[in-house]
Amino acid sequence: MPTYAITTAKDITPEQRARIVESVTAIHAVEATAPRYFVQVIFHRVEPGAMFIGGAPASPDHVWVRADIRAGRTREQKARMLTRIMQETGAILAVSDQDVWVYISDIPAIGVLEFGTVLPEPGEEEQWLASLPSALREKLRQAA
Repeated sequence: MPTYAITTAKDITPEQRARIVESVTAIHAVEATAPRYFVQVIFHRVEPGAMFIGGAPASPDHVWVRADIRAGRTREQKARMLTRIMQETGAILAVSDQDVWVYISDIPAIGVLEFGTVLPEPGEEEQWLASLPSALREKLRQAA
């Protein structure tokens, strides 16, 4: 479920994308204590001059990371996620911390359907996984 949408006008190389995907996936797995197989990362490239802040063009290095995650994480968990994503994404793309904006939005698990079923509450992933068809369960375990 956690869906991380990364929007920027910067050119991001395939290697940088792979590093960001691994970084975000690891951060979410550790800090939100969620299975890696839930994490989705989507890149959106906009044309230069298509991002604005306060009515003025944003820095050409501006990167916006929007995350929709299941509700239930503590303020401390989210603060660690926000900070790590900002720092690691900035380092990978060689941009300043001020150019990486990260938003986390909480969505109740009951409002999300993936893999053909409503997602579990945080901490109930193992029971949820056990209830899935065996082929899907094995596929997800291999992604973990």
